[in-house]
Amino acid sequence: MRLIGNRDWWRSRCVSAADAVDRISPGATVYLGTACGAPRRLVEALEAAAVDHPGIRLVQLFGTDPLPATSLLHRRTFHVSPDSSGLLESGRLDYVPLPPPAIPRLMRQGRLRVDVAMVQVSPPDALGRCSLGVSVDVTLQAVRSADLVLAEVNPAMPRTGPHSLVSVEELDMLVEVEPGVSEHVPPPAGPAAEQIARYVARLVDDGSTLQVGLGRVPSQVLRYLGTRRDLGIHSDLLTDAMVDLLETGAVTGRRKTMSRGKVVASTAVGTRRLYDLLDGNPDVVLRPLDSVSDPEVVAAQERMVSITQAYSVDLTGQVCAEARDGVPYGGVAAQALFHAGAVRSQGGRPIVCLASLDDRGESAVRGALGPGEAVTVPRWDVHWVVTEWGSAYVYGSSLRERAVSLIEIAHPDHRAQLLQEAHRQGLVPPDQRLRTAGAYPVEEEREVQLRDGSTVVIRPTRTTDAALLQDLFYRLRPEDVLTRFFRRLSSLTRQMAEHLCSVGYEDEMAFGAVVGDSETERVVGTSSYFRDPETGLADVAYMVDPEWQGRGLGRALHERTADYARRHGVVGFTADVLSGNDAMLAIFRASEGELEAVEEQGIFEVVLRFEPPDGLRP
Repeated sequence: MRLIGNRDWWRSRCVSAADAVDRISPGATVYLGTACGAPRRLVEALEAAAVDHPGIRLVQLFGTDPLPATSLLHRRTFHVSPDSSGLLESGRLDYVPLPPPAIPRLMRQGRLRVDVAMVQVSPPDALGRCSLGVSVDVTLQAVRSADLVLAEVNPAMPRTGPHSLVSVEELDMLVEVEPGVSEHVPPPAGPAAEQIARYVARLVDDGSTLQVGLGRVPSQVLRYLGTRRDLGIHSDLLTDAMVDLLETGAVTGRRKTMSRGKVVASTAVGTRRLYDLLDGNPDVVLRPLDSVSDPEVVAAQERMVSITQAYSVDLTGQVCAEARDGVPYGGVAAQALFHAGAVRSQGGRPIVCLASLDDRGESAVRGALGPGEAVTVPRWDVHWVVTEWGSAYVYGSSLRERAVSLIEIAHPDHRAQLLQEAHRQGLVPPDQRLRTAGAYPVEEEREVQLRDGSTVVIRPTRTTDAALLQDLFYRLRPEDVLTRFFRRLSSLTRQMAEHLCSVGYEDEMAFGAVVGDSETERVVGTSSYFRDPETGLADVAYMVDPEWQGRGLGRALHERTADYARRHGVVGFTADVLSGNDAMLAIFRASEGELEAVEEQGIFEVVLRFEPPDGLRP
């Protein structure tokens, strides 16, 4: 390509916005650049001339600017935003439930007609190349498919890498506009979104590569990842929250499998702070959406984390992420493709998050999805589901296990009704019970190093840990069973196991010592207590895997359980200990507090009264 001597030569080709849109024929299909890349001056001119241009149809991936309620132009969109949702009822907006990466292929095939593309670009460089800036996504293909291309030339539009470039010769008409790119600041996150973000952030390990879509929760998650190391970004969208991670050094991309060291995305939606980071930065590149969100490409990134914001999920795990209260909202977007890629990624984590209540105050965890609530992610592909009440891993789970897991992260006010619905549908047996009354206390999880240097995570248990407790039981020796249950049990039923791990986290509590990652955990020890409201004492019991005995695990479980009990109003522990169980007796004798141990017929009746908290001592 020849060098162009006069950098401002393109200004001689500029026309007014009104003159540019006058070239548009009646009945034309007009593609608009995405979100903050939409050509505002051209849209305003077309709106003003709509009477003289009947039958115009606008097509846009998604927008962030309010749409005029008086518009005469018909719109087709692949994402229903809050500003455009009201137009659905008027019939002036059509929602197309299609993964956006399919759009370029439809354009190339001619199945999605693009007569005119209206876009924003940066001024051309010395080689006559303009950048599509914040809107590469499907806009690049729209420019190549359109018969007529109208471009606003915006001096403030950042240049976003080689894949964003179009020759100025591909642009039929230029409209120079004042510097300034639309900015978008998401609404503040509420308490539910904050808590969900905290839970999701705990699932992101060092070295993960992130995809974060639109929505308050996915954006908020990024604010809790500042202490991670060597994160990567491979996403359909970039937002301001990612700038913080880049500036603090949490994002380096050094452990990415592909495009190592680079941030890869397709669209940017944010403020000038984000746009300045993008401008001419070789380490941050925007590419066409169909290449960025290709599930094969996503799956090739090891430790890929996909975060999908949903609006409802049924008790079998079917997820709706494109309708709110039964009305189209958001869209299929690229999230289903990123989710599928993360499922196949080595060490990947596909995460679905949603608030436990919808806008009407009804449970977002539903007995069944309602009319208009399409399945965006099928139940067989769902792994993690997170609400402000906890997280549930349901991949490979039975229908009963899924229903129990999802009810436990539903809003407490709706859990009883959901359990009744699960009974009615036959998803759980008639004897299924749940005792959880609040949020899973994730803050009580602790990593503990034992005497031999091995580590375990001691965490509160859930009802769905019953199968893990059964596995532990069948690894116990007969003498271990006798010391724990005081009888020679040959089996531990589901109901018995659930009694030990389904607790309310207040008057009753249980901890499990687990090894392995969160998706392949094995329980190697447990503790549980049940508080007597009259005495304030709690009856406590422990189980430890024979392979883990002698390492100090029993003591670690006891100390963790006693610490929690003290902070929740328990004044002491009671326990029955066989006289030959020297290890358990030694743990009680080494505990802080006043110990009474009376032996009768080979059993020590133990009462351990805790030291009163500081300030309450006599």
